This record gives sequence, structure tokens and C-alpha cells, in this order.
Amino acid sequence: MPQATVVIVGAGASGLSAAGALKRRGIDAVVLEQDQRLGDTWARRYDRLRLHTVRGLSGLAHYPIPPRYSRYPSRQEFAAYLADYARHFGLRIETACPVGKIRMDATTPSAWTAATPRGDWHARAVVVATGQYRVPILPAWPGRESYRGDLKHSAHYTTGSAYAGKRVLVVGLGNSGAEIATDLIEQGAAHVALSVRTPAPIVSRDPLGIPVQRVSILMSFLPAAFADRVARLASRLVLGDLSRHGLPEPEWMPYSARRVPVIDVGFVSVLKRGLVHIRPAVAGLTPGGVVFGDGNVGAFDAIIAATGFHTGLDALLETPGVLNAAHEPIHVSGEPTAQPGLYFMGYGHSLRGHLFEANLASRKLARNIGRHLAQTT
Repeated sequence: MPQATVVIVGAGASGLSAAGALKRRGIDAVVLEQDQRLGDTWARRYDRLRLHTVRGLSGLAHYPIPPRYSRYPSRQEFAAYLADYARHFGLRIETACPVGKIRMDATTPSAWTAATPRGDWHARAVVVATGQYRVPILPAWPGRESYRGDLKHSAHYTTGSAYAGKRVLVVGLGNSGAEIATDLIEQGAAHVALSVRTPAPIVSRDPLGIPVQRVSILMSFLPAAFADRVARLASRLVLGDLSRHGLPEPEWMPYSARRVPVIDVGFVSVLKRGLVHIRPAVAGLTPGGVVFGDGNVGAFDAIIAATGFHTGLDALLETPGVLNAAHEPIHVSGEPTAQPGLYFMGYGHSLRGHLFEANLASRKLARNIGRHLAQTT
């Protein structure tokens, strides 16, 4: 019967940072990872992907990203860094070990079980770090089954070279949607359209040469309404009036909505050059294309749905009182939950950077687990 003091579910950045912080405090932990190799989640992402946060503010707990990596590490570089991190701390990682259920052990107080095909792991504490973007959401558009073209979620997109010479619709103006649309244009797609249901704010990655992440960290200390006004003015100054190019005004702002804006890494340039065509929300699909919300119809060889994800935690956890209606944790990452011995890592929406927050939260997590273990000995 496999046992560990702490079981961490998920060997992504948040899970590894949690394991590193626990190891630093001398706490035994095993990390259970569903993929065959560490870093496979990053290795599968689209070729163009780089971190939107700077190297110096993207390292995990107690081991920064080495200077040999790019200022904005590529997906391959970040996957390599995760492997470096695991080796540096000598972490105990079980790959090809998906967890099907997490439940409190009814027979032993303050004990948890993580059920896997290779046996059930038992621990005094469990950290759930399976990721906020775990299960792709593909809308059930009317007529979806009749569409004869190539329809896929952005999670399965790798490179625009496969779409050279084709008419492609990207659905969703988020960071993935904007970047995929840009990649398609750069890789030779014949026509690229972007369907926008809820217009989002767009910010430069390096306004006036300063990483926007550093600006966001400072702005997070200001009142949200004031920070939003400053952000709106700064974006207009740096990027110009994007409504002139067909992009509607944003319906929300980052600091009041506590949502990450679109970080521009080339999209604004192709938009201003008229290479990406903004379209309204998708109302339905036809065998050859799309019906938009304004009644217009477009013919497309392929549709890439950058339509988001959900956590999948409702199917993973057999534990009440820890998730909200959107199946996201109601407790802050690294903090104790309503169920003693259960913790979350890597959930939440931050304008300071997901990896920056994972570093801080994992240090807090290690302290909290240390106190929990001391109290339940």
C-alpha cells in the first residue's frame, strides 16, 4: 500500500514548486503525474508559445530560472527548467500515474487517499495541483456535428504551418486565441478571422520597454478603479485606438474584474495591417462554415476554438465544501481548507503572474502543512 507524508497531485509548475518548498522544510512528499514525462504538458503546447512573464519573476520556490534561459522562456525552455528543478531538489515523482479520485480516508483520522490505476496512495495531507486549465471546453454550437471542416480546441493546436493556404476561424479573444490567430497569419493561412463574444482589454507585453508584469505588480497595490483607468490610458497611448480596426471596446478591465488581459505579442500588428478579420460571436455551424450572431455566414476550412477550460475538480474530488459553482477552489492556494489536510495549489486569477503566485503560495503551503503535520502527529 503506497504511502507518503504528503501526496501532491500534478507535476506542473505549481505541483513542483509545492514539492520543492516542502523538501526545503524536510517534509517527505511524492508527486503523482499523469503524463509519461515531466514537462509533457508544456511540450505539447503550440510551437510559438513563450511565457508572458519575465524569467526573473517566473521561477519556482527556492530555485530561480537560470540566466541561460531567455528573458521570456519558450515552452521548450520552461519544460527543461521544470526538469532542472526536479533534479535540483531530488523530487520523488511518479509519472504515468493518473489520479482518478481523491477522498478522505474514513478509517484513519486526518488521512487521505489518492486512487490510481497503480494502487491507492495514502498520506496525511494531499495537495491538488492538477491545473486550472485541465479540461478543454468545446461549445455545443447548433450544427456542430454537420461541420465538415477541421474543428479542434486550442489545446490541440500546435502550429499554423498545417493551415497554410486555408481559411481559418479562431473563436475566442483570450491570450491563446490572439496568439494562434497571429501564428496562423505568420505561417501563411489564406484568411484568418477571429470571433469575439466578450471583448477583452489588450496590453503590450513591454510597454515603453518595461515588462507589463512588473507594472502589474506595482499597480495591484492601487485601488482597482484607479488602476483600471491608468491601464486604459496606457494601452491607448502604447497601442492606439484598436476600435478603428474593428475590435470592440473591452467589456471588462483587469483590476476590477481580476482577470488577465490579452498580452500582445504580435496580434495588434496583424490587426492594424488588416490581416485578421474581427467577427461577432458564433451562433452555429454549417457543413461549410459558420453562422455569426449578426446573421452573416462565413466559409471556413478549419475552426480553432480558444474557448477556455474548466478544472475538472468536481470529478476528481469526493470532498464537499471546497469548490464553488464553477468547480474552482473556494480557498486560496497554499492555505488550509475546510477539510483538514487538503490543500490547493495553482488556482486563481492573478495579474502578477501565475508562476510568481505559485512561488509565493508554495512557501506558504509548506509552512501550513508543517503546522498541520505537527498538530496531527
